[in-house]
Amino acid sequence: MTVVGLTSCTDLEIEETDSIISEGFTGLADPSSTVDELYNRLNGQYGDQANLFALQEVTTDAALVPTRGTDWGDNGLWRVLHNHSWNGEHAFIRTVWDQFNANQLIASQILDARSNPSAANIGDASFVRAFSMWIILDNYGQIPFRDTELPSSALPEVITGQAAVDFIIADLDQAIANLPTVAAGSGDANGRASKAAARHLKAKVLLNKHIYLGGSPDSGDMAQVISLVDDIAADGYALESGFFNIFRKEADNETIWSLAAGVGNRIFNGLHYNSTSIGGGGWNGFSTLAEYYDLYEGDPNNNRFDAAGNPIDGQEERRGGVPPGGTPFTGANGTTDNGGFEDGSNVGFGYLIGQQYALDGTALQDRAGAPLTFKRDFVDGTGASNFINNDETTGIRVMKYNPRYDGAFVGHEVIFRYADAHLMKAEAMLRSGGDATAMVNELRVLRGATPLGAVSEQNLIDERGRELYQEIWRRNDLIRFGTYTRDWLFKESAEIGNSARTLFPIPPAQLLANPNLVQNPGY
Repeated sequence: MTVVGLTSCTDLEIEETDSIISEGFTGLADPSSTVDELYNRLNGQYGDQANLFALQEVTTDAALVPTRGTDWGDNGLWRVLHNHSWNGEHAFIRTVWDQFNANQLIASQILDARSNPSAANIGDASFVRAFSMWIILDNYGQIPFRDTELPSSALPEVITGQAAVDFIIADLDQAIANLPTVAAGSGDANGRASKAAARHLKAKVLLNKHIYLGGSPDSGDMAQVISLVDDIAADGYALESGFFNIFRKEADNETIWSLAAGVGNRIFNGLHYNSTSIGGGGWNGFSTLAEYYDLYEGDPNNNRFDAAGNPIDGQEERRGGVPPGGTPFTGANGTTDNGGFEDGSNVGFGYLIGQQYALDGTALQDRAGAPLTFKRDFVDGTGASNFINNDETTGIRVMKYNPRYDGAFVGHEVIFRYADAHLMKAEAMLRSGGDATAMVNELRVLRGATPLGAVSEQNLIDERGRELYQEIWRRNDLIRFGTYTRDWLFKESAEIGNSARTLFPIPPAQLLANPNLVQNPGY
């Protein structure tokens, strides 16, 4: 059967939406192909630079999309996310609601006994349903759920709080029972979940449970988080050296779950038009705040590599560096030849600041002929801080994936990895009254950073920021640590301290379609 109305509404007309099942549903003829559809949907949803990525990263201190000339104006679509002045008609807020509620419904159709799902189908569908419902809970605070055995005329019930968490946890337990064990380093070419992935998500839900229910973290939940991470480690997952290699398609011991989502958006959305010839150059949009860059060790004004790829500005590994030119082509896996250089290898890793260079070492220029030097600050022609009147070079750019490998359009985006699990365990220890210093320092030493004398909550959220940037966790992390509503550059002054912004509004058309939904406070 088909699911109708998966696109978002643009007005308040009541249309068939993601919560509607076609009349006469009696089960799926081929649940395995529908499982394939579910994962393909996730590929598109995660590969996008808009929608989920924008809501989780651009609404935080980790990312912003300034307007440069006429570029990236988009009627303020990107700016209102960063300055926290969005409303319920924002396209990305509507689309994420539609996408992940639709995932939930498709998964429920697979799990319907009339579809005769196999054990493998049950594992995959339970995982994706739990994942999708958790995203809705985390972003909107309430989940419309339709029982596939009810007629389409019945309104979806709405679950919140403990009931929502219990439902998601039950699905994850069912996923753990039915998904395969996938050993670390064995690769994940089909992008499917495993027992370790389901355990990772269960740990994530439990770590955030007090946010959904109110109150403080429960010691029993924190103990479960620790146990779940230990179970993941038992499958061989571990911290791995060579930070930027983790984000290549080759198998590694850190990646717990990845999707076959194209990473081109992650690469090109921040690069300047002249940064590389691959893909026709960058799109010159996304940047990060100087305060986020300053979380890392190293020279605040320079972040350079030498010709051999060694850091020369005292920076830790995760901050990356800008090379003085391209790397000679040797036929290394995933690379292509461009005039004797690895194509795209003039683009640095991590945080790009200062002068940028062509493959042959020539200093690059912007389109007006000025030096292509990425700058810390967002200023207009008078030197005043400005979100709108920027030139082509303002803002530090971020490059976790890199254009030099596999033509830059390889389908491999890391969703869950062990460093996140490791830091979740450290956090659970800290929130249980334990000392997380040794665990955090284990990661810091591996990443070439100075060990900390002690670890506080602020140290831990900063460490998560340094490790997990651009991995679609920042909003969730800031809310859990109580810092999402703090002040940062370009945030509207009236929104500083506004706790209503920790949830997005329910799209107005959905409120009209389902009276069981209640608009979130502040909207």
